[in-house]
Amino acid sequence: MEPTSSKASPWWTRTVHADRRPFLIGRNAIQAALRQFFVLNDFIEVDTPTLQVSPGNEAHLHAFATEALTTDGQKALFYLHTSPEFACKKLLAAGEERIACFAHVYRNRERGPLHHPEFTMLEWYRTGETYEALMADCAALLALAAKTVGAKKLSYRGAETDPFLTPERISVAAAFDRYAGIDLLGSIGLDGSTDRDHLAAEMRRVGVRVAKDDHWPDLFSRVLVEKVEPYLGFGRVTILDEYPVSEAALARPSARDHRVAERFELYACGVELANAFGELTNADEQRRRFQIEMAEKERVYGETYPLDEEFLEALAVMPEASGIALGFDRLVMLATGASRIEQVLWAPVSEFGS
Repeated sequence: MEPTSSKASPWWTRTVHADRRPFLIGRNAIQAALRQFFVLNDFIEVDTPTLQVSPGNEAHLHAFATEALTTDGQKALFYLHTSPEFACKKLLAAGEERIACFAHVYRNRERGPLHHPEFTMLEWYRTGETYEALMADCAALLALAAKTVGAKKLSYRGAETDPFLTPERISVAAAFDRYAGIDLLGSIGLDGSTDRDHLAAEMRRVGVRVAKDDHWPDLFSRVLVEKVEPYLGFGRVTILDEYPVSEAALARPSARDHRVAERFELYACGVELANAFGELTNADEQRRRFQIEMAEKERVYGETYPLDEEFLEALAVMPEASGIALGFDRLVMLATGASRIEQVLWAPVSEFGS
């Protein structure tokens, strides 16, 4: 007999698993198709370690910490990685040119219809190629995922996107102007510095809330989340391009305009699917940016993470490259029509904190 409870039945009960199984079979088919795409495009699939000395140095990412014991019982602090990025870039420094990686990654403080504490990240990197090549990859992969499971549209909770249409490409500044009526670039100096008062005044002018203790990143994020993201990726995929340099810690500045960086995010059905960079390879500048990110993390959350010194050493010899991280589970959701991320995970993490 299966257990009875007032709570929802766990994922491993036969009835729940039977409901989820079509999504899971779709997941396997999509993963196989994407792997074949990378093989046909001369990528090497790599496998990266989960345990890292640093989980990543972005202010608003939260990691799981653990302890490693040496053979003589000494303790060392490690983290479960939030992305395989550092390891992948070390492989680029080692001489690999095109790599792809399906990695289980871990992010704390995240659980919801689109968030899970453990999920699968698909990352791939191209040396000697611009990040526009990644835009073409994304268009091909989204169409391939839909085609693999026989879907004519990507869908999420009633929203639809046609993955076979050419994606819309719009800069962050243009999106701020179009959807919020805000002049974003006017609050960014030619050196990438930010003017909090200018952005706050623009927000007040159009009726967006500003708090006294908000810093520029807080204001930027509020406009993006409340006024811009709700309009992205409907009907066709949106590529949101050219983030401010201060919001792209791992990306190189645009040659066209040093106020913005070679960073884009990919949206379908209002869901963020991927985050891509023309990779920053200046180790000194990367260290400076990480320090800024960790200062922001200390300000907001009262904690910081160490820097991976080996990563910074590798970055100094890494070739020019472009790289992208795509939420594989989310792509499966949209291709199969699932409404919750647990529906596309073979064995979800148990509920906690209840």
